Amino acid sequence: MNITSQMVKELRDKTNAGMMDCKKALAETNGDMEKAVDYLRQKGLAVAAKRATRATSEGVIECYIHAGSKLGVMVEVGCETDFVAKTDSFIQFAKNIAMHIAAVNPVSIKREDIPADLLAREKDIYVKQALDSGKPVNIVEKIVAGKIDKFYTDVCLLEQTYVKNPDLTIQDLLNEIVASLGENIAVKRFARFQVGA
Repeated sequence: MNITSQMVKELRDKTNAGMMDCKKALAETNGDMEKAVDYLRQKGLAVAAKRATRATSEGVIECYIHAGSKLGVMVEVGCETDFVAKTDSFIQFAKNIAMHIAAVNPVSIKREDIPADLLAREKDIYVKQALDSGKPVNIVEKIVAGKIDKFYTDVCLLEQTYVKNPDLTIQDLLNEIVASLGENIAVKRFARFQVGA
C-alpha cells in the first residue's frame, strides 16, 4: 500500500510520534491507522522498558491549583537531562499529571508504595464481605485477589485511568512521553492539599 504524507501527518497528530516512526508503523500495518497506533504504543513500551533503569536527576516541580483555591497539587517529575526538562511536552506532561492527581486523589505512585496497614485493612474488608455473602472459603481467595487488583487500579497513580483520556492509563501516558522524548521519565512524588481535609 502507498503511504501518503497525509496518512503520516494524521498518525503524528494522534500519537505525537516522530515522522519516520509514523511512516514505519503505517508500512508495517499496511496503512491501517488503528493498528499503526497500537504498533507505536507497543514500541513505546519497549523504549520505556529499555530506559527504566536510567537515573532521573533532572526534572520539574509542577503545581496545579483548582478554581476557587481550595485544592492544590505539587508533583515532582524527573528526567535524565535539563534539556528535556525544559521542553514544552515534558512540562505539559507534568501539568497533566498534577491536574490528574487533583481530580482523582491517588494514594501512591505504584503498588509497592501502598502503606501495608491500608492494604491489610482493605483485604480484611474484602474477606469479610465474601464470607458474609456465603461464598465458599476456596472461592473467597480468588474474589479477594480480584478486588485487591481493582483497589490498586483505583489508588495507584500509574494504574489509574487518565482523566483526560479514559482509553489510557497514567502508565500508558508515561510510556508515550518516554518514547517521544527518548529519556527515562519518572513521577517521583506528589502532595495533594485540600482546604478542610
